[in-house]
Amino acid sequence: MESKPKKESVSRIKTGSFERRLSLTKAGLFAGTRVATHVATNMFVSKDKRKERHRKMMSKQAQFLVDELGKLKGSVVKIGQVMALYGEHFLPVEVTEALHTLEDKTVSLDWPAIHKVLERELGSHRLSELEIEEEPIGAASLGQVHRATRKHDGAQICLKIQYPGVAEAVDSDLNSVAQLLKIAKVVSLGPSFDEWLEEVRHMMHREVDYLLEARTTERFGEMLKDDDRFIVPTIFKEYSTSHVMATSFEEGWSVNDPSVQGLSQARRNHLAKASLEIFLKELFEWRELQTDPNFGNYRIRIAQSEQEHDQIVLLDFGAVQKYPMSVLGPVCNMIKASYERDLKAVVEGGVELHFMQPEWPEKVLNEFGEVCMAVLEPLAREDVEIPASALNDKGEYRWKGSDLPTRIAKRAALSAVNRYFKIPPKEFVFLNRKLVGVYTFISVLDAEFNGRDILKKYIGLS
Repeated sequence: MESKPKKESVSRIKTGSFERRLSLTKAGLFAGTRVATHVATNMFVSKDKRKERHRKMMSKQAQFLVDELGKLKGSVVKIGQVMALYGEHFLPVEVTEALHTLEDKTVSLDWPAIHKVLERELGSHRLSELEIEEEPIGAASLGQVHRATRKHDGAQICLKIQYPGVAEAVDSDLNSVAQLLKIAKVVSLGPSFDEWLEEVRHMMHREVDYLLEARTTERFGEMLKDDDRFIVPTIFKEYSTSHVMATSFEEGWSVNDPSVQGLSQARRNHLAKASLEIFLKELFEWRELQTDPNFGNYRIRIAQSEQEHDQIVLLDFGAVQKYPMSVLGPVCNMIKASYERDLKAVVEGGVELHFMQPEWPEKVLNEFGEVCMAVLEPLAREDVEIPASALNDKGEYRWKGSDLPTRIAKRAALSAVNRYFKIPPKEFVFLNRKLVGVYTFISVLDAEFNGRDILKKYIGLS
């Protein structure tokens, strides 16, 4: 439904591990040499000038590295994008800012190369059943999407086609990117970084496993089949393989499209409440979460009559992650304790999850717990004091106008927490990003409602 400008295309994507490792190693060595030169020349300037020169050097260094990653395409670009989303705790701000520019470096593969993948995966007989549009309707770092029509019944299909060699290159690409960051001296080394890197590796392998994604899509479709607030695409198994996934084509608009933004307050609130509830279902009931907060994974189906509801189309299940009860149990307990204003229980949950350490000063532990409770301000019970600017004239929470992220960041910066809370566990990084994604989605809808009534159903207080 949304017209997009035609993007750059290429005839092939280089996926040879030796060629890619060589390119990344050369880039890392070059960058490392530049850092060493900078350190040597920076010794003879004042402290203030050193700080400013270091910031400028890091910015240039980061952009150079990102440009080198962008040249290789494929999983390298996806790895960079994931690091941009989740790496703020491990990478300098200049690096994460530069990595975000990789989102603009996606490239599509020319049709002849894509057609070869389809022939290999589906075979000529299955392929002959489809009329496929040669121009992709979407292109990402790991593959691209083409719209197709099944000839015998006119069924509209989306074919998600993985670029050749991408799955096989994940491990070598991730190792090479990590090595590049280490050689270029733009990453804090240590066990926490290595653990986080393994989480990225696990995520990447899930994302290139299209059969797993198809099964996950079907499972979520089954769980949501009776909830008319959501649309989950149907899987066409006969056209799906480990490198091609076929789903029903589901129309919809981006959440920030003017047609969505122009909906009434009540309709936007309806969509926002649905997005909050599915997050709580994932967390409290299903124990698996869509960890990718990219708005491209969601579309809004606008109702065509007063008898219908606007709906959220859920498009991508490649980043769905299952978590054990050892992680989600304490998280759910912390949320419940935050609602009940039980600071001691919030701190205990944080210690159990290794977000905090029991040997920290009590004042620091309590401040961290209070920050955690403040994060859940939109879900707070009635007797919690909330800034008047965060509420409308009906006492409903203004998700966009509350300025909550800025207030939380300022509070954390002024506290002693930052001196203790250095590199968090990998689970915190991914769950935090999910929470930020939900809050942002609701804020973009400019919704105004109190989330407490939705939360109470999941913490046994309804």
